[in-house]
Amino acid sequence: MQTNKNSKSTIGQAARPRASNVGVLLLHGLAGTPAELRFLGNRLSASGYAVSMPTLPGLAGNTDISGLSTWPDWVNEARKAYDKLALSCDRIYVGGLSAGALLALKLAAEKPQGLAGTMLFAPTLRPNGWSIPWTFKLFYLVQFRWFAKLFQFEERAPFGIKDDRIRNLVLTALQSEHSSDIFRINGVKVMEMLRLSRSVVRDLPAIKQPSIIFHPRDDDQSDLDNSAELQRKMAGRVELCVLDDSYHVVTLDRQRGYVADRTCSFIERDVAETAEKVPFGEKAMV
Repeated sequence: MQTNKNSKSTIGQAARPRASNVGVLLLHGLAGTPAELRFLGNRLSASGYAVSMPTLPGLAGNTDISGLSTWPDWVNEARKAYDKLALSCDRIYVGGLSAGALLALKLAAEKPQGLAGTMLFAPTLRPNGWSIPWTFKLFYLVQFRWFAKLFQFEERAPFGIKDDRIRNLVLTALQSEHSSDIFRINGVKVMEMLRLSRSVVRDLPAIKQPSIIFHPRDDDQSDLDNSAELQRKMAGRVELCVLDDSYHVVTLDRQRGYVADRTCSFIERDVAETAEKVPFGEKAMV
């Protein structure tokens, strides 16, 4: 476990492989958008990697007003994005923010040979950060979709972002592009995320790919114990980076530069280590 005490880092600034056949798939969070990952995606693209940041129907905000999508639908959309990227890339890494990290893990379990590694940003097995009301625990008792549909969860300040300036910019952009409903999450979507979480937990002992996890010590939405559980149960090598100056949306908050640098460094090192074992450019099994 590593703790970062400096939001400005030069890690990963060394020369990186300019290999377009290395792809990175980035998956947004529950009721989120690819904009959450744009800074990271731009940094990865500048480092020479082919980057895909799809909008996942059902998981993304305002894409499932009727509440009909299920977590297997989300996995299927992520799988389609992976398969499309695999058409042009020999080696693929998958990263996800919050619930998107669960989808990344699901793909890793499905594709033990074709998926090279995962990058998990504030992964959320259970919403249990300090801004989540204690009454949320009662929702775990809900078993039926018709009942879950009666619930509406309001996103609360600080909305996963510690930096006031960044938070205001993000909120202004969201409010100009969407209605105020962007801050409400239907109970069905939350129920499906919890079901996805339970499925992922069962998969963890079979996930052998290397992973790196970024999790804030003071995460407002997802306590650090979420990542500790992943590190303990996953079969592969896991690096856990504990952030000391961010809230939940680590890809946008104050330490986004550090997160981007460490992510690039993680991929660069893994590509180099693999090249020593297998001739680079040999098509991965997908």
